[in-house]
Amino acid sequence: MKILEHKVALVTGAGSGIGLAVALAYAKEGAKVMISDINESAGQEAVNQIEAAGGTAAFFKADSALPEDNEALVQATVAQFGRLDIACNNAGIGGEAALSGDYSLDGWKKVIDINFNGVFYGCKYQLLAMEKNGGGAIVNMASIHGMVAAPMSPAYTSSKHAVVGLTRNIGAEYGAKNIRCNAVGPGYIDTPLLAKLSPDHIQALISKHPMGRLGKAEEVAELVVFLSSEKSSFMTGGYYLIDGGYTAV
Repeated sequence: MKILEHKVALVTGAGSGIGLAVALAYAKEGAKVMISDINESAGQEAVNQIEAAGGTAAFFKADSALPEDNEALVQATVAQFGRLDIACNNAGIGGEAALSGDYSLDGWKKVIDINFNGVFYGCKYQLLAMEKNGGGAIVNMASIHGMVAAPMSPAYTSSKHAVVGLTRNIGAEYGAKNIRCNAVGPGYIDTPLLAKLSPDHIQALISKHPMGRLGKAEEVAELVVFLSSEKSSFMTGGYYLIDGGYTAV
């Protein structure tokens, strides 16, 4: 039996990169998946991939920075599939590159709204739905920069540290309600977001990982699936690195 059989999951930012890999992995393990992204064509293509592989999925366009969109996403998932068991709050951006004193106020607000407030809004409405089921699992996408600095990216670093803190709080608050919440901290992953960087920049990032390569989105997805399944039934409030050794040195 597949480990997510009869489960309903939603994934934000599921049109590409890690989010897409998570959605595909959820479906492969038997879950019905609600794909959410601000990019409608990418989200629909993710649905097509899942259905072509024999899985079940639907798409709902949502801006994770808006509380009303997060609420509507959960409502649409329950309306479509009858319940919500699993959520992966993955949507995020890197933001501008600048020293903290030079960082623009608009740039700061945009990163915090998407990377942190969006995760809180998602969790808020997901928790309400999961309470009605008598349990569930949430996985929040943090980063290695929920633990260590990312110079020239103060908003990103702050948002990811905040996601870890929120995750710990939810784990402590909802454990008795059979709702688990964990965070994942990827190192640098080979996704379309990194495709914009120069070869020299990519090589510099690779050199910071003792394993000598970037991670793969599918590798992160395997950890997310584990944390979403009953295989991790005694794990909550945790922050789990998948970083090729980046934070070890």
